[in-house]
Amino acid sequence: DFEPEALEVFKLKKNLRVLKLPVDWKQEPMDVRLVSGGLLLQDADRFPDEIESVAKNWQLVSGERPAPEALEGMIFAWKSCRAVKSNAIVLAKGSATVGIGMGQVNRVDSCRLAVERAGDRAAGSVAASDAFFPFADGPQVLIDAGITTIIQPGGSVRDQEVIDAARAANVTMFFTGERHFFH
Repeated sequence: DFEPEALEVFKLKKNLRVLKLPVDWKQEPMDVRLVSGGLLLQDADRFPDEIESVAKNWQLVSGERPAPEALEGMIFAWKSCRAVKSNAIVLAKGSATVGIGMGQVNRVDSCRLAVERAGDRAAGSVAASDAFFPFADGPQVLIDAGITTIIQPGGSVRDQEVIDAARAANVTMFFTGERHFFH
């Protein structure tokens, strides 16, 4: 709260606004980036304490629901993807990354880079993407390399084409409903 005398002092300041927030008000964490001529504010990419409970809400859109022990690798890939910047593709087996593609101007090139870096280890791995696949070409690169599961946010106008490509290859695909791609 403000003392009346303090408010009188504030009134003397030109173009000053005093805001009063409720004591229990909480702001979600924000990431602040300097950009030419201003600031970019975006919601911080945070994981809840219990990511396993969040994974239960992932939407299975292709393939079979994996065994519980496979969930560990899926969660690891999704968590790892969060730490990689710009068109991130993470290939993982268990709790180890085997290939990472990032920093490319498009998602298909990031897929190619992740597969190239993984080499033979790409086969049988889980792929996580920080944002949706706008076309089926990115997932096709992963499918051709032998990836068994793809985790991505979903939300593209061409989601059905991407799902169809996964189904045709009998690849499991989950939509998380949340992206890790930020600027």
